[in-house]
Amino acid sequence: MTMVLEKKMNLIQILEQEEMARVTAGKTIPSFRAGDTVVVNVNVVEGSRKRVQAFEGVVIARRNRGLNSSFIVRKISSGEGVERTFQLYAPTIASIEVKRYGDVCRSKLYYLRDRSGKAARIKELLVRKN
Repeated sequence: MTMVLEKKMNLIQILEQEEMARVTAGKTIPSFRAGDTVVVNVNVVEGSRKRVQAFEGVVIARRNRGLNSSFIVRKISSGEGVERTFQLYAPTIASIEVKRYGDVCRSKLYYLRDRSGKAARIKELLVRKN
């Protein structure tokens, strides 16, 4: 019985890996984590028109689940906090660009929801180049 379950799990993992490779064939996904400021370019279809919309903000959470991986980006727009959840391997994501690396000690930054202004700032991680 356990052998049958093990083969099914392996089959699911293989199918997920193939789908992840197919989706990322034309684009590269940079390594980023909570605290980093990213620009996510999203393909938006409005009627017959197709355009690219940029969403720039701080990554407050990252969920690594293989094909179901996702991340939450938060930005302040007109004084209001706006959060958007993106599926990492979604075909609607055109590209992801890391603007700056944040120096935080947590993997989930939900406490930023309660802060505004200077209290919500994140220290920048300075990367030394040798």
